[in-house]
Amino acid sequence: MRENDLIRKLQSIEALFAGARTDGERMAAGQARERILTRLKEFEQRDPPIEYKFTFSNMWSRRLFTALLRRYGIRPYRYRRQRYTTVMARVSVSFVEDTLWPEFQELSEALHAHLDEITDRVIRESIHKEQSEPVVIS
Repeated sequence: MRENDLIRKLQSIEALFAGARTDGERMAAGQARERILTRLKEFEQRDPPIEYKFTFSNMWSRRLFTALLRRYGIRPYRYRRQRYTTVMARVSVSFVEDTLWPEFQELSEALHAHLDEITDRVIRESIHKEQSEPVVIS
């Protein structure tokens, strides 16, 4: 998958979580962001923001999640002495459960698949073509 294809896929994921119903709506990624921001405000009126602690196992996921928070105007932070992989944010429970976390998971899956593909190709072309799993010895 080329970078442009990945970018289009990530934009279509956002459009899906914004509630796009038609192909035209799915293609309008800018409008998708606005719909999600509107939904965030609605959630905050019904369900006041609380402090969330998100912990990630790798820097790619943390960076993606932090960017997603900022995209929706949510300030990511962490407390002194917290691990670098920890991200704190004040956000409504409904928004996390219905939009933010499911969207993050979809985006993360697409990004990881792309990174795996690039890693495999680079290793195959520069190190060694054989990429099978090591033999299990009992």
